[in-house]
Amino acid sequence: MATLRNLKIKTSTCKRIVKELHSYEKEVERETAKTADMKEKGADPYDLKQQENVLAESRMMIPDCHKRLEAALADLKGALAELEESNEKEGPEIDDARNTIAEVEKVVGTTEA
Repeated sequence: MATLRNLKIKTSTCKRIVKELHSYEKEVERETAKTADMKEKGADPYDLKQQENVLAESRMMIPDCHKRLEAALADLKGALAELEESNEKEGPEIDDARNTIAEVEKVVGTTEA
């Protein structure tokens, strides 16, 4: 049985993972620029290799975030559907959940396209 408390938790989880995803995307941009800069300046091969490893790690986190976001979105949709079946169709938590679902679907949709 889904409760409003569970719904709030699942909504917050989705919001947190979206933030995390955006921060990893920014980190990849930053590290890509840093790696390119190091290549231009002819940095030490060892330092360049380490920087490339950092960049690869950052890139690996993005698909992981997508999987977690999709799972969290499915959980949130399920909890919302359960609450709506039990005749709780109004309230700030439910509105927040609906808005979050729409926002997350935009993020998931744009990255898969």
